[in-house]
Amino acid sequence: MPKKDKLKYQMVIQWSEEDDCFLVGLPDFPAQRWRTHGDTYELAVANGIEALESLVIAYEASCRRSTSRTIL
Repeated sequence: MPKKDKLKYQMVIQWSEEDDCFLVGLPDFPAQRWRTHGDTYELAVANGIEALESLVIAYEASCRRSTSRTIL
C-alpha cells in the first residue's frame, strides 16, 4: 500500500454551495472531475488521500496483470 508521504499527486479542493460540502478533484486522474468530498476541509483531504491510495493500488495491480500475460 502506498504511503501518504510518498504520494506526489495534486488534489483540488473546492467548496460547493450546491452540494454544501468540499469537493475533491484529482487532476492526474481526469476520468472524473470530482472524486470524493467532505463536510469539512480536513475530511475532504482525508477522503482525497484515501481515493488517491485506491487509484494507485488499482493502477499498480492493473500494470502487474498486463505485464504477467503471455503473448502467444
